[in-house]
Amino acid sequence: MITPALRSTRPGHAAQDESTTAWALAARGGDAVAVDHFVRALHRDVRRYVAHLCADPQAVDDLAQDTFLRALGSLHRFEGRSSARAWLLAIARRAVTDSYRYAAARPRLSDVTDWQLAVERAQPRGLPGFEDGIALLDLLAALPEERRQAFVLTQLLGLSYAETAEVTNCRVGTIRSRVARAREALLNELDEPART
Repeated sequence: MITPALRSTRPGHAAQDESTTAWALAARGGDAVAVDHFVRALHRDVRRYVAHLCADPQAVDDLAQDTFLRALGSLHRFEGRSSARAWLLAIARRAVTDSYRYAAARPRLSDVTDWQLAVERAQPRGLPGFEDGIALLDLLAALPEERRQAFVLTQLLGLSYAETAEVTNCRVGTIRSRVARAREALLNELDEPART
């Protein structure tokens, strides 16, 4: 069942954000250990966020790496006014957007005649929870982009509404509305097979 995955909460989220922000501020001063802690603490969240924004599963690692390269290059400008997580996810969003712009300007070539079949065959099969994950991705893909992004940031990555508003550059009330509507749509989709 997919429902438990939709109600993801992260205990100790505020304390983790404080320590991650402290590591980012220490890394800004050149502390190599702090850089390591900063990257390790947020790597998983960046990968998950990029995976939800990106249509190319093969590009997720590259985009996550690009996010950290951009962040470490501009870490000297990070002042800690927001959490390091929100700051980093905003950078990840820009990295994905830039990759789309680059891809649109430069079409990809394929040496395989049926590239769609090749992609389907490359996908992992038989993993525990794989079908539930695919079903969740399908449900999320059916949501409008703004609602999906707000839902992923708050419910899957555990950002607060305020942090999500900062990452997406919109108001907190708008984020609350988008998440509520996304939840309602997802629950309706989950209930629909039971009604038929």
